[in-house]
Amino acid sequence: MSQPRPENKRISAGIMFLLAAACGLVVANLYYSQTLVGLISADLSIAPGAAGLIVTITQIGYVAGLLFIVPLSDMLENRRLIVAMVAFIVLALCGAAFASGSLMFMTASLMIGLGSVVAQILVPFASYLSTEEQRGRVVGNVMSGLLLGIMLARPAASLVAGVWGWNAIFAISAALMALLGILLAFMLPVRRPASSLHYGQLVASLCKLFIKTPILRRRAFYQACLFAAFSLFWTTVPIRLTQVYGLSQKEIALFALVGVAGAVAAPIAGRLADKGRTRSITLGAISLAVASFIILALVHANPHVSVALLLLAAIMLDMAVSGNLVASQRAIYSLGQETRGRLNGLFMAIFFIGGAVGSFIGGLAYAHAGWTTTAWIGALLPFAAFVYFFTDRKS
Repeated sequence: MSQPRPENKRISAGIMFLLAAACGLVVANLYYSQTLVGLISADLSIAPGAAGLIVTITQIGYVAGLLFIVPLSDMLENRRLIVAMVAFIVLALCGAAFASGSLMFMTASLMIGLGSVVAQILVPFASYLSTEEQRGRVVGNVMSGLLLGIMLARPAASLVAGVWGWNAIFAISAALMALLGILLAFMLPVRRPASSLHYGQLVASLCKLFIKTPILRRRAFYQACLFAAFSLFWTTVPIRLTQVYGLSQKEIALFALVGVAGAVAAPIAGRLADKGRTRSITLGAISLAVASFIILALVHANPHVSVALLLLAAIMLDMAVSGNLVASQRAIYSLGQETRGRLNGLFMAIFFIGGAVGSFIGGLAYAHAGWTTTAWIGALLPFAAFVYFFTDRKS
């Protein structure tokens, strides 16, 4: 049986900080290689046409983990599962750090993606530890850590690689993961889910949950559209900054740091969601994303103004994605404890598929149609969510 949690027990600030830091450190492993593709492919003799697989295979591993590993959190004792997955990441990172060939590195990248889904076990765990009244705030704070990990991973990897080589970031992360695993083993409480389903039944139930949970479908569509726009932006903007404005890789890394400002939306959205403002948060996030791309599509003649608007758009998009993500996860976590892991896995899998589609469309559009067309496509992606939003009749 699931161990009861006293209704009046509130999650401590220390545990909340640990979970936020853990999510950030874990999810950063997915993004270290994105700014290092050129260095890694050259060192491991990977053909230019296949270099994109360095990032793609990590994302494939992550989506697979969301669908086939995260459901285990509804069946197995959570603390033990979390620590085991962190240990798995340590091995995968060591494999990447000491890879001597492309096959070994690609295998390690797949394992990194699989193991990094532990972040999506930690977030529902934080929700489980919190009371109903503080759930939005807790999820918002933990998601702030996760989003900071995403935003800081790229510049951190570039900085470390410039000093010690591309292998170093994976070795450093392996050491951090080992320390994190020890802390989680000693500080997290035990949580045994009450589910009586076997693993095969849990995985098979994903389809039923998707069909029978309209909130999940709606929230996943909103977030997939927003993340598609976000991914389109960050796929094309570094190319534009290099080709049009002549920025160096170091300057682009500094540009990426601007996005960290958007993470402030996560805890704010969590507090507003606790007050029943979820729909308002979603409408505001979608509108913000659409507006950011319309501005970029209309104003791009003046170089100085264009760069300033790109910075503004980066902050607006990060706020939109992080704000709606917290509001959506709070809504999904309110559906019940025993399906929370599977619902979160489905939500995040659809969310990341949206991101992959956005990256693909963005690269294709920018290469063949230019920046203006790409920006209008970027506006259409969240606009689809805007139209869908008004099909929801709930007050």
